[in-house]
Amino acid sequence: MTVRRWQVVVFDLDDTLYPERAYVVSGFRAVAAWAEDHLGISAEQGFAELKRLFAAGIRGNTFNHWLALHGRSDDLVPQLVRVYREHEPQITPFPNVPVILTRLHAQFPLGLLSDGYLDVQWRKLMALKIFRFFNEVLFSDELGQGHWKPNPRPFEVILHRLGVEDPAMAVYIGDNPLKDFLGARQIGMGTIWLRRPGGEYTDLEPPTEAHKPDVQVFSLTEVLSLLEEEAEHGE
Repeated sequence: MTVRRWQVVVFDLDDTLYPERAYVVSGFRAVAAWAEDHLGISAEQGFAELKRLFAAGIRGNTFNHWLALHGRSDDLVPQLVRVYREHEPQITPFPNVPVILTRLHAQFPLGLLSDGYLDVQWRKLMALKIFRFFNEVLFSDELGQGHWKPNPRPFEVILHRLGVEDPAMAVYIGDNPLKDFLGARQIGMGTIWLRRPGGEYTDLEPPTEAHKPDVQVFSLTEVLSLLEEEAEHGE
């Protein structure tokens, strides 16, 4: 009898199970509503401007750019960031995610491992309504920001919680080649790059050989087929 290679499946969250841009847009909507109440900037106008900045590739200092458009001080940035991070996300999974997670959950122990601020990530997960599919959930911020991916420690912790003694039995599925696969590979996990067309990190390339995944696919349906094919060969 051939034992299948991967017997435990661990997923990333952002841009793997839901479109990360949807969270950004949800946050911009909340910020624009706050700005209308407190700064007198039309929510419709502010929302459109924030989206245009994002579409233009502005990252990390979007609110600075936006405040400058209105002649406002950067002193307001921490407040806008707080509104953005503390809002209740209006997001949904990619269309096929609930069905695919249902099928996988019937065959594999499933884990979720994601970077990001702890409270923010929990709000995302609750809004997505997919918590029930996972045997264990770990947001690396629980371990401190020094242990965010690509640090291998969160991969070790999630496997320990899932009761996995041999990391080679587990596979990590993520979307960002800069950080999703290096730590997993360092401890011996398998890795799958879900390189969705149009994703935030789709056009990136792994910076070194050590960052490269074992497998590259372009849809979650391909992930399901790959894992189920291995399951059939193991029976």
